[in-house]
Amino acid sequence: MKGWIVEGTRGEAPLVWTELPAPAPAPGYSRIRVEAAALNFSDLLMVRGKYQVRPPRPFTPGQEVAGTVIAPAPDGRFKAGQRVASKVVWGGFAEEALVADAMAIPVPDGMPLAEAAALPVVYVTAHIALLHHGRLAPGETVLVHAAAGGLGLAAVEVAAGKGAQVIAAAGGAAKGAIAREHGAIEALDYGEPDWAMRVKELTGGRGADIVFDSVGGDVTEQSLKCIAWGGRLLIAGFSSGTIPAIPGNRLLLANASAIGVYWSHERDAALVEAAVRDLLALHAAGEIRPRIDTRFRLEELPQALAALQSRQSTGKIVLRVGDAA
Repeated sequence: MKGWIVEGTRGEAPLVWTELPAPAPAPGYSRIRVEAAALNFSDLLMVRGKYQVRPPRPFTPGQEVAGTVIAPAPDGRFKAGQRVASKVVWGGFAEEALVADAMAIPVPDGMPLAEAAALPVVYVTAHIALLHHGRLAPGETVLVHAAAGGLGLAAVEVAAGKGAQVIAAAGGAAKGAIAREHGAIEALDYGEPDWAMRVKELTGGRGADIVFDSVGGDVTEQSLKCIAWGGRLLIAGFSSGTIPAIPGNRLLLANASAIGVYWSHERDAALVEAAVRDLLALHAAGEIRPRIDTRFRLEELPQALAALQSRQSTGKIVLRVGDAA
């Protein structure tokens, strides 16, 4: 089979497209034919050796896949020919991959595999952040940053699907319009210097009950100027490249809290299972409609990563593998 490997950490994308051995069987794992592989910002970091998970080199990157089971795990819950989507620790950017039965999601009939590939990471993250960490209640106001990206749009849809009033913040009117299409009631442009004050105006001076922040840097600090009394700042990443120094006085004056969002299947299995179950119900009800960018094929991974890095995409970039996705 063909796939990508990372041989070192030199350069911006130290990737090699090559022939690889098929994944070796392992207890509790099913081997799948990968038909869609989704990109995440963490892939950029892992490829460059800057992520908290640092596989031994050489390794195949890629953490989110969907495809068809070729060889099910013995006594496992999947059958050959069944469609699944899954988070993988790494190894997704190849024509075949091993997925843990405990982590895999059965893909419902009618859901395209490209859409299914978007569920295991960003939608689960958005759901756990908003419902578990953020304790989102219907009618609350949620400010979502980077709202036209994969994680941001997932947060917009989950929040709106749960009855929140969503204010989207994105770079430019076109991205704001996309966030509106997916459930935001208002959209703000980061290019406007007074966007934080606009949040206050839109909420009658109250501010946002929840801020979903995957950007960091100055965006985080500005957000604390428009957070509501008792508000929750959900820290889901630092795509700006800058980890903010959160001013504690802002939290104190608003009786607000800053909460880091991180989860794993090993530690949070029951939480993840409940989130997946609810996400599939939201999808069936039409409340979530992943926006998928499938212009790149698996062999075009470097170009896809460059598009992700330069924010030349909206929604989720999903690599096409074969013709079924």
